[in-house]
Amino acid sequence: MKKFTKVISIVLSVMMLAVVFAGCGAEKAASDIEYVENNGKMVIGYTIYEPMNYEENGELTGFDTEFAEAVCEKLGVEPEFVVIDWDNKFLELDSKSIDCIWNGMTITEEAKLNASVSKAYVKNAQVVVMNKDKAADYKSAEDMKELKFVAEAGSAGEAAINDNGLNANYTAVAAQSDALLEVMSGSADACVIDITMANAMTGEGTSYAALTSVCELTTEEYGIAFRKNSDITEKVNAIIDELKSDGTLEALAEKYALTLAF
Repeated sequence: MKKFTKVISIVLSVMMLAVVFAGCGAEKAASDIEYVENNGKMVIGYTIYEPMNYEENGELTGFDTEFAEAVCEKLGVEPEFVVIDWDNKFLELDSKSIDCIWNGMTITEEAKLNASVSKAYVKNAQVVVMNKDKAADYKSAEDMKELKFVAEAGSAGEAAINDNGLNANYTAVAAQSDALLEVMSGSADACVIDITMANAMTGEGTSYAALTSVCELTTEEYGIAFRKNSDITEKVNAIIDELKSDGTLEALAEKYALTLAF
């Protein structure tokens, strides 16, 4: 009987140790700050989206690119930028293919449900873009219901198309830049993209000089998405306040012709 009791005691002790070690492991895994610091880098998911993240002379640049670099410097880690499929952005975040989504991401209920979202940092709007020759005929969403629309899959532009009843002839594309190409080529009548991109890439002196913004469908703000319950969000919010106070964000906003959200 004593031998049996001793065996049971040993088994229970092993089980308790296993629970303790498992708990420690779970606690360690739950710290995103430690995960990123141990890797020595923050993997940043983005798509080509001027003026937030785009290539110039073969180098990645843009408001969000420089913003992320400044934050990573204060965190003491290197930024690593990775192109993602925007429609699967939260899956990439959960799987740890990336550590954050930092690419002019509109703060939506979906984003807050699927991620830990930073404070808002830039104001934005979703606008309809079409050929200048047609613009005079379309003043509101009601006028455009029969048009062939395109937008980036999973984007705020796509949501604006659905919310405004413009989806009767809608096709999703891989990126906002692709949406502009579709309109420029005549494959689509109009697209819905961020006003920041529309201002940077359409009109006189741009590659899309024949295109123009017609009307705003929604107004919104940009934020950075980290993993759900991530402890990085609070730390990055504090750094955002620092970069606001020292003038870094104002200088970047002026450089890229953006309006800050604070």
